[in-house]
Amino acid sequence: MDAIDSRQVVTPRLSTRVLFSGPRGGVPVIFVHGNLSSADWWTATMLRLPAGFCAVAPDLRSYGGADPAKKVDATRGTGDFSDDLAALMDELSIHAAHLVGHSLGGSVLWRFLADHPERVLSLTQVCPGSPYGFGAIRADGTPCYPDGAGQGAGAVNPELVRLMAEGARGAETPAHPLAVLNTYVWKPPFVPDGIDAILTGTLRQHIGPQDYPGDSVPSPNWPGSAPGRFGPINALAGIYQRDPLGFVGARAPILWLRGADDPIVADGSLFDLGTLGSLGAIPGWPGAEVFPPQPMVSQTAAALAAYESAGGAVTRVVLSDCGHSPYLEQPAAFDAAFHAHIRG
Repeated sequence: MDAIDSRQVVTPRLSTRVLFSGPRGGVPVIFVHGNLSSADWWTATMLRLPAGFCAVAPDLRSYGGADPAKKVDATRGTGDFSDDLAALMDELSIHAAHLVGHSLGGSVLWRFLADHPERVLSLTQVCPGSPYGFGAIRADGTPCYPDGAGQGAGAVNPELVRLMAEGARGAETPAHPLAVLNTYVWKPPFVPDGIDAILTGTLRQHIGPQDYPGDSVPSPNWPGSAPGRFGPINALAGIYQRDPLGFVGARAPILWLRGADDPIVADGSLFDLGTLGSLGAIPGWPGAEVFPPQPMVSQTAAALAAYESAGGAVTRVVLSDCGHSPYLEQPAAFDAAFHAHIRG
């Protein structure tokens, strides 16, 4: 950990904490964390980079050491995150870099690749969200309801939010943050090294109606709420994704790496209300014709097939006996694919 340098970096858009490792002047690799997370989750992966590469890992807006006064305008989809990342690269005099995204970070990088294809040397997507958004989205990419009911902040367990706001570090109930991590974010019975620091990164997420989980508005459609205008979870709502496949014309080589047993980004995600309704976990589900489970992995597979058809290169790696965080769960297998990708 002594090889990690933490600095507050100020850009015209955002002041945030950024972690660095590796030689100055090395080939830059930028790591973008997911939800319930922070830059700290990447530290071990950063330190394992091959010689000649330098690592950069920022806390995203609404997370960790980012300026708490700066909110995510969810109506722009992941546009605020993409613009923040471009501004950070400008401030650090990085014209182009290898980009790595996990989960929500992967959703950010679909947008960044569309916005700034010339700045991406390669893209590594680790269990990324579907390009169409997260939850309550049909196979063709359209929301189940025009107002996005079932997407965004209203789909988040309020007990988890309350416990995070209290800084709860135990695992006494299934809604405790540590219990959520140990049940869903990596495959049990695995627990990563440095779990205390990882949990601290989770609890540094900014909490509130303009942060996590964001605001919601009443809806006449099941389950009764639709996305509001603020926060990172609302930014993933399908109704706010302006051009989900806008990255298809880019040419950066893509590595899509995921765990075979990921319960979060999945065809039948346990965090999608369509799945939970179909299992009887939430009453009143209107049925598969109205509100089907979102086929998240299949949507990404189809998008990447279109990317290849347009001339892009895609490498696919699925790690068996692995959940939502392959770089933590199976670092040797992750590094083998990831290092080969960025060296290539």
